[in-house]
Amino acid sequence: MSEHRRKPPQPQGGGRAAARRGQSGASAGRRAAPRGATGSPSDYGLGHGSGSEEQSYGGRAESRRAPQRGPGGRRRAAEPAGGRRGAAAGPGRGRGRGASDRKRLIDYPRADKYGWQRWVPSWKLVAGLFVGFMGSLVAVAGIGYAMVGIPKIDETAEAQNNVYYWKDGTQMVATGGEANRQIIDLSQIPEEMRWAVISQENKTFYEDSGIDPKGIGRAVFNMARGGQTQGGSTITQQYVKNAMLNDQSQTISRKFKEIFVSIKVGAKLDKNTIMAGYLNSAYYGRNAYGIQAAARAYFEKDAVDLSPGECAFLSATLKGATYYDPMGSPTIDPVNATREKNTKRALLQMQDTLDKMVEYGHLDPATRAKYTTLPKVANPRSNTDLKGQIGYLVDLANGYLVSNSKETGITQNDLQQGGYSIYTTFDRKKVNQLEEAVKKVRKDNIKPKERPEKDTHVQFGGASVDPTTGAIRAVYGGEDATKHFTNNADQTGAQVGSTFKPFVLAAAMTWGVRDPDLGSSQAQDERTIVSPKSLFSGQNKLKIRNYDKTIWKDEKGKEWLQTNDGNVSLGTPPEFKIDLREAMRESVNSAFVQLGQDVGLDKVKESAMNAGLREDSLTGAGFPSFSIGISDPSAIRMAGAYATFAASGKQRDPYSVEKVTSEKGQIFTHKTESEQAFTSKVADNVTDVLKTVVEKGTGTNAQLPGREVAGKTGTTDGNKSAWFVGYTPQLSTAVTMFRLDDDESNKNRAFLEMFGTGGQEKIHGASFPAQIWHDYMAEALKGQPAESFPEPEPIGEIVNAEPSPSPTPSATESEEPEPSPTPTPSQPVVLPSPSQSETCNRFFGCEEDSGGTNSGATDGGSGGETSPSPTDTETEDTSRGNQNGGSFFGGSTG
Repeated sequence: MSEHRRKPPQPQGGGRAAARRGQSGASAGRRAAPRGATGSPSDYGLGHGSGSEEQSYGGRAESRRAPQRGPGGRRRAAEPAGGRRGAAAGPGRGRGRGASDRKRLIDYPRADKYGWQRWVPSWKLVAGLFVGFMGSLVAVAGIGYAMVGIPKIDETAEAQNNVYYWKDGTQMVATGGEANRQIIDLSQIPEEMRWAVISQENKTFYEDSGIDPKGIGRAVFNMARGGQTQGGSTITQQYVKNAMLNDQSQTISRKFKEIFVSIKVGAKLDKNTIMAGYLNSAYYGRNAYGIQAAARAYFEKDAVDLSPGECAFLSATLKGATYYDPMGSPTIDPVNATREKNTKRALLQMQDTLDKMVEYGHLDPATRAKYTTLPKVANPRSNTDLKGQIGYLVDLANGYLVSNSKETGITQNDLQQGGYSIYTTFDRKKVNQLEEAVKKVRKDNIKPKERPEKDTHVQFGGASVDPTTGAIRAVYGGEDATKHFTNNADQTGAQVGSTFKPFVLAAAMTWGVRDPDLGSSQAQDERTIVSPKSLFSGQNKLKIRNYDKTIWKDEKGKEWLQTNDGNVSLGTPPEFKIDLREAMRESVNSAFVQLGQDVGLDKVKESAMNAGLREDSLTGAGFPSFSIGISDPSAIRMAGAYATFAASGKQRDPYSVEKVTSEKGQIFTHKTESEQAFTSKVADNVTDVLKTVVEKGTGTNAQLPGREVAGKTGTTDGNKSAWFVGYTPQLSTAVTMFRLDDDESNKNRAFLEMFGTGGQEKIHGASFPAQIWHDYMAEALKGQPAESFPEPEPIGEIVNAEPSPSPTPSATESEEPEPSPTPTPSQPVVLPSPSQSETCNRFFGCEEDSGGTNSGATDGGSGGETSPSPTDTETEDTSRGNQNGGSFFGGSTG
């Protein structure tokens, strides 16, 4: 029989069968050869005859084991079947051990293993790969180290100016990208400055090799997975990074380059040279590069004269001056970089640095104890090109670009490097006209030398917005941007008073009032849209009720009485009913507070936000006086919100930059986006009501002969701020006036009362703000055709309808109030003024000592708040002037 037809050996069994098979194998020779036979006699059983001694001792078990024995009597492991088949097949056809044992350079997968073991690398392979990898790293590191050089700090600054253009394309100013730097020797840098930086950033500076392996690992890993770059750099690495301004990209290759340079710098330069280079190249904010420029920018002194406290403060600015400059950076981040937040942040960082300096033995405790407060810092503006209104305009443009960096592609660092042509929305003529209107009022009326207790710290702010696009055409931020840092057009903290009432009316026309006879859930769905002819009570000291007619009470169970300006009741007695048009015309607080309750303050807030106000500028939306202006949006935002009414309900966010170009071409173009915030019916009816205010109400001083004007006055509790916001179809403008001690050394900066300011008994929105608005708008619209507002369509139902003669107010906000007429049945009745024993605070105004009830605010109604308020003191109410409430970019109320 041929080889390939032989049957494979059968499994070896036990007992007699095994013995028979053993004997058969012994006699059969090669045919019965077991697997693994070599051809020797012993393999075929020839040494195990029937009479042998071995067999006699083994018996049946020995017979079973005989075929499986190898030479020497030991059991052999069976070879793979392929080995036998290969031997039988002859030369050239084998797949036996000769082929499988052939050695490879890398034995992987492993040839002599089976199953999962084939994929487990041997220790030799692992060790070899590790050695190869480390060798490659050493080679790469060696090449990288050899290729990089040590940068020179005096050749690193290549920043360019940014050029800003007016709306007409003419140049406004070239500024913003220049590097303010002056290199000084280490001997001119206070030792405390060095130790402050070391204690806070790199305490092993004098011992390390220039890099932090752990920090580098974190940074590289995070960048590799697409996250933000991580800190952990040593002072040497930061020095190298500052000296490579031509490549600030956050990539792995850039990080490796920084590492190689840092290693070389650490090996070639002594630590004091590195420290001097770092402090002379770092950015401290305020366009100051280097410690000398920073000392001049913040403290107006040379670096050598810095105190330990000032050194600790400057070391904090190295973490990011946007968030550590006590003056704030509202145009960059109006929510998180306010004065208050920055001051708190900088003080905590400064104190932590001083504590670490003591802990590490670099400052004695007695000296440290002298510096528990922030040092007084100078005004941040030093560039005379930014004087007047220019600095405010540049700030607005920069802030718009950076706060919208996702759309513009421009960061703060990009602006510092410069090279941009920035085309703004600002109209040079209108900016000058608004400034002149303010200067005229100030020159004619505000005389701090004659009335130091009344006319000091008087400030104005204003903004003008195009309703058709949202473009900001003009702002008045203060007397001089190089002297007064805060942009009064963008953030002040001044409450807007009764200029907030149009948003209440818009909410009533949009959602309607709730049915008091229905449950709360059903009342939300079944509402009655309100007509301007609807009647509400104009009674002074009105007891405010919830929409279901239950009496509103605060958290302490106190009732709420709303007062009117001048403590007068307006409307037809005995209930003093007055329609909403007349209530708006005479700025009746009680009617709009009750209307807000009936509509729902959540809807009032939504209405204000739909118009364009930022949510973070809206204060106290859970209290009745929210409807009469305790919030503090900016002038820019108020002008933009009223522009929504002017545009028949189309809301467009205010913006300040049309386009940006650079050497790479045009990189940003603004695209106006409109949203229908209110129906045209609602917006046009609000405009029609506001026209009444200017034609024969509190805003008559804003009349422009031959033009239709709509607007609203506003005056707040304690006479601490006054507003006029108004518009024509072509332009919407807001003007604010307030008194605020803006001295940074004053720890209790507060809004001050304006009784007697400018020689007037009381400042209303109808006085100086309306006068400024009138003078500016008359010039700004000169030469433009007069346009009319759309004719409003009838809207809503007359809520609380009953016959009611048109009332005649007993007192108005006009600059020259007329004498109160003798009341008749068709005329309003003036109630007695409340007692003089009232105390006033934040949200609700006045609280009577005798009755234990809350009393409302004056026109504009900020009043104060009693127990429900977040704060209970007048100081808190007036300290908001240094906050960014309602800035152009959405500033926080803190």
